[in-house]
Amino acid sequence: MTLRPHEFWQVLEALGTHPVGPETVYRDAYPATLPDGRQLRLPIRDLPSGAGAVASLIVNQASFAVEDALSDVMAAHWRDGDIDVVVGVPTLGLPLANAVARLLGHARMVALGYSRKFWYTDDLSEPISSITSPAKGKTLYLDPRMVPVLTGRRVLLVDDVVSTGTSLAAVLRLLRKADIAPVGIAVAMEQGTRWRDALPDPALVRGAIRSPILEKRDAGYVVARTR
Repeated sequence: MTLRPHEFWQVLEALGTHPVGPETVYRDAYPATLPDGRQLRLPIRDLPSGAGAVASLIVNQASFAVEDALSDVMAAHWRDGDIDVVVGVPTLGLPLANAVARLLGHARMVALGYSRKFWYTDDLSEPISSITSPAKGKTLYLDPRMVPVLTGRRVLLVDDVVSTGTSLAAVLRLLRKADIAPVGIAVAMEQGTRWRDALPDPALVRGAIRSPILEKRDAGYVVARTR
């Protein structure tokens, strides 16, 4: 059977196109709202654990217009932050980091990676997992040759989504091994609020859009009472 591609993540719709609220019942999508009021429909996915559902954002399947809109907001959040270097978290945080760095007027960004090059070292690595692949842990690396680029600089960390905070906490541990402490964290989407308990300073996080944790009902999905 051939699956047809859906139209999620392809267009931004006008303010008020879709209802949003604590009592709203959602069918197959949740409409996240940008600061200017435009809405982005995100597909709802049941979590494998059975503990609710989430609105999903896959940046590398989004249209360029959507990616640009998210990047614009992320950069705007930190335009007055005197950011020296942008660090991108793989995989889906990398295109956003590239765009944010350009919008902030930088000539480059620094990418973390999952692929170990022969000159990488164990002391600049950290195991990492995520809500979308909890059973498939990976190892994240910081290129030792990038440490001088980051040392003593005001670093902005860029990722696509923060949900449980597990991934970002691992990234922060990795950077801490090189004595690097980001002054800010830019994400395309804040998914729920559970991540706040996992990060040492959740106030550093600024998202372009937000989505709640959802629970399934007979008629559809509603915003979960838990985080």
